[in-house]
Amino acid sequence: MMFHYFAVPLEYQRRVLLFGVLGAIVMRLMFILLGVWLVSQFHWILYLFGIFLVITGIKMFLFASKEPDLAKNPVLRWMRRYLRITKELHQEKLFIRIKQVLHVTPLLLVLVLIETSDLIFALDSIPAIFAVTEDPFIILTSNIFAILGLRALYFLLANMVERFYLLKYGLAFILVFIGSKMLIAYWVNIPVLIALSVVVMTLVTCMVLSIFFPGFMKK
Repeated sequence: MMFHYFAVPLEYQRRVLLFGVLGAIVMRLMFILLGVWLVSQFHWILYLFGIFLVITGIKMFLFASKEPDLAKNPVLRWMRRYLRITKELHQEKLFIRIKQVLHVTPLLLVLVLIETSDLIFALDSIPAIFAVTEDPFIILTSNIFAILGLRALYFLLANMVERFYLLKYGLAFILVFIGSKMLIAYWVNIPVLIALSVVVMTLVTCMVLSIFFPGFMKK
């Protein structure tokens, strides 16, 4: 969506994604270390993570059919107000001097929006992984591999998002499920294998239904 909004050519998208991956890894590292420390000091914070995931999942389900309006994005509006931005791209440059005055290019705006989106996603994904393990090494490596895998598969997945439109509802259900699992962990222990099976079956079901009922939830 961001690349389409700013009309970024394919050859420039790879560079932005590379910087985005590096920034996402650093950001995830800080979040994970903070999360591990909080859990080690205040174990009850897992229940707050669970409540947050349930609320986020419900909100995602209710607003899944609404497309975000980038023009109203507060980060983008702030950058447009306070930064000197060129109207056109300048190859792969993020910054450029025009008459000795430093300007930023639209590519930098795309990069910042990508990092902001990853920050928001990390607020969901990192608390969710604590429902599976509290081992910082596993949490960190799984996040890094997920980010690298997403970077490698981006151009394939970008063309599949519209086709598997029900995945948004499936992800909302998964967040509610994982959040609920964290909330009832003291009384009911759901094995990791069962939890992973629920996640996989939810994703597969949403993909299959998207194929057989195209556009059903869009009406």
